[in-house]
Amino acid sequence: MGLRVANLFKSLFNVEPHERLKLLLLSLTFFFVIASYTIIKELKDSIFVAVVGKGYVPYAKFLSMALLVPAILFYALLVDRLRRYQLLYVYSIFYGLMGLVFAILINHPTIGLPNTDASLYRLFGWFFYVFVEGYSPFMVSVFWAFANSVTDPIEAKKNYGLMVSGSKLGGMLSAGFAWIILSHSNPFAHYVNSDIARHQLLLTFSALMVLAVPIFIRLLIKNVAGRYLHGYEAAYRIEKERRKAGEEKTGLFAGLSMFIKYPYILGIFCMVFFYEMINTVLSYQRIGIAQANSSSMAEFSAYFFKIIFFTHMIGFLISLLGTKTLLRKLGERTCLILIPICTGLLLLMFMLGYANLIAVFMVMRAINYGFSYPVRESLYIPTVKEIKFKSKSWIDAFGTKFAKTGGSSFNVFAEYLGSNLVFLAYSCFFAAIIGIWFVAALLLGKRFEKAVARNEVIGAQKE
Repeated sequence: MGLRVANLFKSLFNVEPHERLKLLLLSLTFFFVIASYTIIKELKDSIFVAVVGKGYVPYAKFLSMALLVPAILFYALLVDRLRRYQLLYVYSIFYGLMGLVFAILINHPTIGLPNTDASLYRLFGWFFYVFVEGYSPFMVSVFWAFANSVTDPIEAKKNYGLMVSGSKLGGMLSAGFAWIILSHSNPFAHYVNSDIARHQLLLTFSALMVLAVPIFIRLLIKNVAGRYLHGYEAAYRIEKERRKAGEEKTGLFAGLSMFIKYPYILGIFCMVFFYEMINTVLSYQRIGIAQANSSSMAEFSAYFFKIIFFTHMIGFLISLLGTKTLLRKLGERTCLILIPICTGLLLLMFMLGYANLIAVFMVMRAINYGFSYPVRESLYIPTVKEIKFKSKSWIDAFGTKFAKTGGSSFNVFAEYLGSNLVFLAYSCFFAAIIGIWFVAALLLGKRFEKAVARNEVIGAQKE
């Protein structure tokens, strides 16, 4: 028995000596990125509903989409002028400082939560919602772009599962902390004895965690030898040649133009889009369940953190025990195909009444966080910098936002249908999404394996 456990740990943590420090620092960085994001993402809806109102959530999503365009163009400008790690410095410091500002304002008597009159004209709620909506494309996405640029395909297969496990621990700890703070049995109730104080503490905690990111990136750059930060060697050589020729700056719209030139980028977009469509449909129902099970704002937020805590816990087990093994034994193409298959089976169980909505929602998101994310992110490794950073920002921002718009539109449509047609509408919607998703995953995985086998750099030539 002891030998089996030892072999299990050896297979899980069998990391090459020269990779250990890099993996540790990347994992710690991702730990704090996701720990911070877990808190503000789950507070986004509860704070917006309290300040502005639930009916304006769809409009907040549209506003976020509109404001993301100039934000992404500014980001593209920074990509051409800053080093890869400096981008992480800029955005982590920005989100950390802005998080502290929101933590202060949330206790303001007229701007923040003490004012209990929800209104369309409460700008604090709108600014906070847009702020949180930008975290994924400008913090999570930039971290992954950096990680993909310093990792080769072999390392990704071995280490991305472990790195994601570190992030799931961060999500579990921050979600568990928030769940305790917002619950009735809060052991710190003597110090934070109001809903407002609790939310203020959580926002401060989130901001301080993201401010820790530059520390670990600095340690990585200073202590890991440069030859281990090249990533995919073929892409590194091309980018080095471009720098020497003065062709490194590619313009504001280079990332967007890649969609037209390279079907491969459209395939990655589809992987994000189809998941988010289904997630949005289920998430909308989750808000209604949370409201039905809550009698105060603290309970409303605590219910979300309870769900996300168990989601991260399941994602941790998947990423630690399954992701590395599946990637090593099956390869990226088969793993990509497994994602829509697993999602489809979960939805089938839900539609047939074998699983409730919350259970399906948690497991589906856990698969996305623990398995889909590292598989999908590894697809960026054999690409040029414009795709890793610029195209990725468009995909992560608008793949998600367009999907949420489409999913929200379906939710509105479904509410107008009679009870006899709702089951048929959901069944057709889910079946169509899963079918197209499966085909996209199949073609995308085939193209990735072909590029790696030929030592090809996607984006360096016309397709």
